[in-house]
Amino acid sequence: MQTALIILGSTFTLFSFLPLISSPLWWIRIMDFPRLHVAVLLGIVLAAYVATYGVDGTGDTIMVLVWGIAILNELRYIINFTPFMKVEALRTEQPKPNNAFTLMISNVRMANKKYDKFLERVKEANPEMIIMNEPDQEWHDHVCKVLDEHYPYSIKKPLDNTYGMLFWSKNKIHDSEIRYLVEDGIPSFYMVVELPSGDKFCLFTVHPQPPRLMLNTETREAELLIVAKQAKKVPYPAVVAGDLNDVAWSKTTKLFKEISGLIDPRVGRGFYNTYNAHIPVFRYPLDHVFYDPAFRLVNLRRLDKFGSDHFPILITLNYEPQRELEQEHPRADLEDKHEANELIQEGLEKGEERNHEKQNGHAHQ
Repeated sequence: MQTALIILGSTFTLFSFLPLISSPLWWIRIMDFPRLHVAVLLGIVLAAYVATYGVDGTGDTIMVLVWGIAILNELRYIINFTPFMKVEALRTEQPKPNNAFTLMISNVRMANKKYDKFLERVKEANPEMIIMNEPDQEWHDHVCKVLDEHYPYSIKKPLDNTYGMLFWSKNKIHDSEIRYLVEDGIPSFYMVVELPSGDKFCLFTVHPQPPRLMLNTETREAELLIVAKQAKKVPYPAVVAGDLNDVAWSKTTKLFKEISGLIDPRVGRGFYNTYNAHIPVFRYPLDHVFYDPAFRLVNLRRLDKFGSDHFPILITLNYEPQRELEQEHPRADLEDKHEANELIQEGLEKGEERNHEKQNGHAHQ
């Protein structure tokens, strides 16, 4: 029993410190996700060890101390997403926000066939805009007729590779583009959205590749940081939304915020975990909305599941540029900019390599 606890404690300690290595290797970056789980499990192991065997001698003291540091290391990442911390994104003070819009983000899961359940969530929420990640042609065909009736503006790119994307809007859109920033077959959308007041903002929708077995994260980092740089330079306030396949507390997300200058409404409020809807014990915030401080938060909530492995998330923002300076503005220093440029270059090279492999694969078929 003692040996088992020592092995478990050492393993969870390794999981805690492993992500400190700046590497895109999938088995390192995947450890960015379960910060809370590792902290809780290591805390249980530590408590069980001390309660059962005590702290006897220098070796035990050092071991227990290292375990405690590992727990604190995990907590320092996730503490910002609890009500114990100051909120980053301020709420509107207008009783009836008059320049607002509601956006629904949903990874529908391509294999999920509960189209009507999804449409029920849309009807209940009644958002001005909808972002769908992972739709294939079958998803497109089942929801298109209903949504086209209520949403006159749209951008559509259904794909059968789990990276399809669909967008609908009641608000007028301009200058819309389907972009392939790093890899062929992984689109992102860009558009200028016009509010009923005539005010405009730039919307980016993204869904980069996640870290998974034998698939490293160079292209994910590159895509997110390219969008971050673009969001900083656009002529109107920016909003970036979608399934980023990264957690809110990762180093990449922190760098994304610093490069883009966008804020996160979850800081000081909660995790708003969207994945995995099927496994309550293992859930992470993968679906994100970051926005310019010219907006104020009206509402943020997670919607009920509908068959996908992701919960939809719903956010309402009010455009209040006159109060922009009252909110925090993340800023990048020279070191951040240098790091971002290096990660972008590395990701673009990896993207070219993967594109070449796909082209060769099609040529041999």
